[in-house]
Amino acid sequence: MSDAGEPHRKRRRRELSAEEHALWRGVARSVRPLRKRARHELDDGETVVVAPARPAPKAKAIKSKPLKPAAPARIVKPSAPPPLATMARREKQQIARGRTAIDARIDLHGMTQAQAHAVLVRFVRRAQADGAKFVLVVTGKGSRAAEVAGERGVLRRQVPHWLQLPELRDAVLGFEPAHVAHGGEGALYVRLRKARGE
Repeated sequence: MSDAGEPHRKRRRRELSAEEHALWRGVARSVRPLRKRARHELDDGETVVVAPARPAPKAKAIKSKPLKPAAPARIVKPSAPPPLATMARREKQQIARGRTAIDARIDLHGMTQAQAHAVLVRFVRRAQADGAKFVLVVTGKGSRAAEVAGERGVLRRQVPHWLQLPELRDAVLGFEPAHVAHGGEGALYVRLRKARGE
């Protein structure tokens, strides 16, 4: 009869019987080790083969690949504006004789430089968009009063510079002083490039 109030006692490890020892020896002899194993002798002269503890796997050294140097940033140079082309003599003659049409005209007389520059840019852009090939830009030769002051024809000097600026170089193919019939030194024939997509 078990005593319910009595705490559980620790079980003692059961000793192996002589038969069990003999059985164990037979099993131990029949086993072939896969690797070298350490041999330990028990107190009763019995030899037991014990597998050695496996060493902890070595941490693999992570080979760091050398970093490739980053490709240098490409410096994109602004593309040079296309060169201006001179008008052929024959082409100029065809315009002067009226055989080649002047598609649009603008007169910059009486405007300040700021006004003239803004009007010229808008005019050239609109004419190019409309498919114009040749336009006439009248600058005037300058007043006599300005000539006396030593500043004859400010617009006459400035307009050729403006036509060469990057803002208009993709529209202007070239320019030449106009024939006397169209204003001579006070006007320019301007040949326009085809608008992109045409």
